[in-house]
Amino acid sequence: MSQADLTMEAQTTDLTIGPAFSFPTKKLAIWLFIIADTMTFAACLVAYGFLRNGTPDWPRPFHSITNVALMTFILLSSSLTMLIGLRSAKAGDKAGAFRWTMITAALGIVFALLHVREWLALINEGMTLFKNPWGTGLFGASFFSITGLHLTHVTCGVIALLVVGVRYQGGRYNADDIEILGLYWHFVDLVWMFVVPLVYLLNLAH
Repeated sequence: MSQADLTMEAQTTDLTIGPAFSFPTKKLAIWLFIIADTMTFAACLVAYGFLRNGTPDWPRPFHSITNVALMTFILLSSSLTMLIGLRSAKAGDKAGAFRWTMITAALGIVFALLHVREWLALINEGMTLFKNPWGTGLFGASFFSITGLHLTHVTCGVIALLVVGVRYQGGRYNADDIEILGLYWHFVDLVWMFVVPLVYLLNLAH
């Protein structure tokens, strides 16, 4: 076998056989972030559970699940639009991927606005971080802390959707960047599925 043949074979081997456990750097970074952030939310929710179970006069201020049900529907719908956007990006449909990414961002904005409206309604009823008219002030502190942390994640996600979407359309980002952003957005949606029963449903007025 000639030297040229050996060189060609080596190049072919290098192209077809990569590291056995290779993992894209960006995807590894987002997974590490999600794992760390999961621990943060888990600690907040566990602490909330201890406070709730150890406080006899824990308030139950929610009289309806209409608003939280609407918020949940919007957030779950945004996960679907994110999936459609990623599928479009992987299929090379740049216009479709951009459109669905922007729709996801719009749904995130609607969710945030509904959340802020709910906060304002509770504040108007006299609930703050340290007191409320129904019982222990620990409820306000825990409610605003947990939902505020989640709302911050949604807000950051919306900003990221807008930035990544525009840069993807301009050719600076690709389908992998849409996928990484999708992982973050699905994580935010999943966290909400734990917040709803613990913070809302268990605090419905009898």
